[in-house]
Amino acid sequence: MHSLPLFLRLNDRPVILVGEGEAAKAKARLLKRAGARIVGEADEARLAIVAIDDEVEALAVIDRLKARGVLVNTVDRPDHCDFTLPAIIDRDPVLIAIGTGGASAGLAKTIRQRLEDLLPPALGALAEALGQARAAMKVRWPGAAKRRRAIDAAMGEGGPLDPFVPHAPDAVENWLADDADPSAQDKLETIALLSSDPDELTLRAARLLGLADTVYHLPDIPAVILDRARADAARIPCSAPPTDPGPGLSLFLRWSA
Repeated sequence: MHSLPLFLRLNDRPVILVGEGEAAKAKARLLKRAGARIVGEADEARLAIVAIDDEVEALAVIDRLKARGVLVNTVDRPDHCDFTLPAIIDRDPVLIAIGTGGASAGLAKTIRQRLEDLLPPALGALAEALGQARAAMKVRWPGAAKRRRAIDAAMGEGGPLDPFVPHAPDAVENWLADDADPSAQDKLETIALLSSDPDELTLRAARLLGLADTVYHLPDIPAVILDRARADAARIPCSAPPTDPGPGLSLFLRWSA
């Protein structure tokens, strides 16, 4: 992972913008949407965007800003960027950012456009309803792990809160009122790996790794495969599938015969 994605709250915070022309205007529009207060090079700020065409002038500005400890993004000069600005899908409060580390803004834009077509316009309303139901979810599922499994099950493909399909305004309320307990499904799945390359994982394997609570694995399964699991999933090396894997979804990773 070349960068750590972060969402910064910029409301009424200063951001330096240096430059003129269409690139600078586009950055200004983006900063204003985020609520930032645009200031000049001489002002105090922690972030800066440089949109200057002339190479010598741009590098001089970048050097001056970095010497002050300011984090800099500069248009069309990825090697000089401390941070990059991704393509954004805005379903407020849901934000989806697509970045390429500055390699290709066009690729990020194309991915954004394709994903836009997949996401319902009311996705933000679903997020708002889930936020408002946080206290009710804690009452129904007091344990954090059980609560997470219930939410994962509800948002799975075809689930009552599947985020890729439209929902009625009371979808979250109806889900909480359902007597069924989707968090109670404990199971162990085995994944037979064909390769040590994570890019060759099957869609099923990648999906299960993203959902698993515990990942049991042969000791020689490489870290690049294990990194595809959730960050908070337990990783347990072992030579055979566990007889008592524990609550939630557990995986056993082995090599294909």
